[in-house]
Amino acid sequence: MNAAPSDSASAGFRSLLVVRLSAMGDIIHTLPAVSALRSAFPEITLGWLVDERWAELLCTLRYPRAGPRSLERPAVDRVHTLNIGQFRRSPISFNTLQQIAVGLSELRGVEYDAAIDFQGAVRSALFARWSGAPVLYGDAQPRENAASMFYTRQVETVGTHVVEQALDLARAVIERPPTSLRASTLGFSTEDGARQTYSVEFPVDPDAEKRNACVTGDARFAILNPGAGWGAKQWPVDRYGTVAKELARDGIRSLINFGPGEEELASTVEAASGGAAQKISCSIAELISLTRGASLLIGGDTGPMHLAAALRIPVVAIFGPTNPARNGPFGTRSIVLRSASSLTDHSRHPEPEQGLLAITPEEVVAAARKLLGESG
Repeated sequence: MNAAPSDSASAGFRSLLVVRLSAMGDIIHTLPAVSALRSAFPEITLGWLVDERWAELLCTLRYPRAGPRSLERPAVDRVHTLNIGQFRRSPISFNTLQQIAVGLSELRGVEYDAAIDFQGAVRSALFARWSGAPVLYGDAQPRENAASMFYTRQVETVGTHVVEQALDLARAVIERPPTSLRASTLGFSTEDGARQTYSVEFPVDPDAEKRNACVTGDARFAILNPGAGWGAKQWPVDRYGTVAKELARDGIRSLINFGPGEEELASTVEAASGGAAQKISCSIAELISLTRGASLLIGGDTGPMHLAAALRIPVVAIFGPTNPARNGPFGTRSIVLRSASSLTDHSRHPEPEQGLLAITPEEVVAAARKLLGESG
């Protein structure tokens, strides 16, 4: 059931710009809100400004980044990119400034009616303002307080999970009364109590699908994702090897996903598994395809875990210093393992948090077997 046309639509919204530059998990968390906007405004032009590094989450590399939507760019009509990595390395170099100027010129050329800053940072708010959109929505209490100075419409978000907070922002743009649309598992609750859900769509890359079919075959497999954004979130990598050995006893093959700079980490897991797990390096398109076919993902609070949840793949989530109520797997069958001794802390310490170390391989294997048994 689609949401009824809103006052915003009748007021003449022809185009909306979503601003969520990074990172992988945060972009994935924004997709349900974008789906809600698409459902409410099916005819408008919907654009997204994103870091070039993560553009594959929205559009396959070889597909045009503007034009009719398709399986290769299903969520939005336009994908605008900026090279944020280069901006960080050389913020005032001529080449950086030139690329940003070209990107923002293209962005302004669309003449968006409104922009929504889902990131809540000063940089994302600035880019949203530079888009030229006359109306700019943002959280009344953004991640960086100064960002709110750029918003023409500040929204009080009440959701606990970051997905729910993004849906609160979308609801404000749709301009329905607060009681008629409430954030709830991948959707809103409608006035009659029925839950309005919004599917999350990722690009389908035919080449990636073919490559993964050759790698995985017809066997059931689990994805192990031992990496983490910082050391305090990283469960000891050798323990993933122990988990892989036990899953192999059940006929479940384990594939170790790793990103740039994580090859040594993946090799350690592979060695600890005694041949029960195989490391596999994927592009984003390949990881999307691989995850679609998985029976299970095991990992911490990382982008690949949130990707699995969005694709409705069962997840064993191993949490330490981050809060699963806010950042846990959303919208899928999952078991979250977190020690009672763990405290929420975003200090980015390099060593694993002590509560995380209390989680044993036996607990992870038991959770995995429970989810695998439920899925047959």
